[in-house]
Amino acid sequence: MLRGLATINFWADDLAAAKAWYTDLLGIGPYFERPGYIEFRIGDYQHELGIVDASYAPPGAATTPGGAVAHWAVDDLEATVDRLLALGAKEYQPLRVHGPGFVTATVVDPFGNVLGVMTNVHYMEILAKTGAA
Repeated sequence: MLRGLATINFWADDLAAAKAWYTDLLGIGPYFERPGYIEFRIGDYQHELGIVDASYAPPGAATTPGGAVAHWAVDDLEATVDRLLALGAKEYQPLRVHGPGFVTATVVDPFGNVLGVMTNVHYMEILAKTGAA
């Protein structure tokens, strides 16, 4: 039924600033742009991270951190968190060990979105099975 993460969308009041910030963070520019929307392809499976002009948010959309958190797998969690904080993100949840091979952290980007990062042994196992590791 669910085949994989296709796109996760974040809101930004200042789309140009969000484009610059995420381009700096990711080291690549968006691969797709249209008025009010930009999209990056990132990671081993080229998942899509969309940034949407907040004026398109549905009525009642949250304007503060909350709800579900998507965690992106990273190779060096501490270095990634340090880079996020250096770029102006704010700590939301510090590094937290959930068990062997499972460590998470979350930050709030300068636009109010929660960005989760983690090391995940299961992700690495799947990567190895697909030959992408």
